[in-house]
Amino acid sequence: MNIHEYQSKELLRKYGVAVPTGHVAFTVDEAVEKAKSLSTEVSVVKAQIHAGGRGKAGGVKVAKNLDEVRTYADEILGKTLITHQTGPEGKEVKRLLIEEGCDIDQEYYIGLVLDRSTSRIVLMGSEEGGTEIEEVAEETPEKIFKEFIDPAVGLQGFQARRLAFNMNIPKDALGKAVKFMDGLYKVFVDNDCSIAEINPLVTTKQGDVLALDAKLNFDSNALYRQNNIVEYRDLDEEDEKEIEASKFDLSYIALDGNIGCMVNGAGLAMATMDIIKYKGGEPANFLDVGGGATAEKVTEAFKIILSDKHVKGSSSTFLAGL
Repeated sequence: MNIHEYQSKELLRKYGVAVPTGHVAFTVDEAVEKAKSLSTEVSVVKAQIHAGGRGKAGGVKVAKNLDEVRTYADEILGKTLITHQTGPEGKEVKRLLIEEGCDIDQEYYIGLVLDRSTSRIVLMGSEEGGTEIEEVAEETPEKIFKEFIDPAVGLQGFQARRLAFNMNIPKDALGKAVKFMDGLYKVFVDNDCSIAEINPLVTTKQGDVLALDAKLNFDSNALYRQNNIVEYRDLDEEDEKEIEASKFDLSYIALDGNIGCMVNGAGLAMATMDIIKYKGGEPANFLDVGGGATAEKVTEAFKIILSDKHVKGSSSTFLAGL
């Protein structure tokens, strides 16, 4: 499950992770009022959608006065942003984050993710912040440093310090950087995150260490024990068919093809999609009804597949005996 940037920062703030002061706004007038309440003359107007690349798509603007806040808010609200993560259809902006500006000195990258090869959470850092981390990993992988965290003892201080040194964080900001990493790790573990990404993490000319942007994703299988996270869910940002599938405990992901797929078992579903691709077709979805599928679940699965106007054919694969 994904949440918005302003929600991620709200959660980070609860754990003592430093973030700029900001407020969500749903109208132009509200955006101006929120900007008035900030302590800085410079405000940042940021589109809130579940996708990266907002800045390149024109969804992030720096306003030097309230008139510019109004202009940018009016320009961005209701706009359909098309980024490398939204697909060609884009996403409509229905809310904004109005945030105080800060005097940036350096930009960095910090991220936490589960490394399945070691069955440990890995803390990653790089001094190449503010850019696509995938490009850094491909072009200059030596600039990404990793610390593998023992689940029995958690993130250790020496690991955070070592990562900060490798990232070339200034010595006078070292203590704050270590505190930042420790708080981010606690957010990740306590809330069953699947990804925690800060890009960029910035140091300011005043010596602060802040999360200028924040992306938190959560393990959907753990949401039953994370009621506070479920409250952040924005159904407007999700595919209608995926929402309907979740009501019947179906694993469904919409894709761009025209061959609907219904399978019982994730591995078999992937194999079925591979075969379709191998034969020159394009799957319209991933849909796993599970090994214990009932008649009701299968019926609803068919309804969801057929509700996709792009579906021209279908493929159903079931393992015997399940």
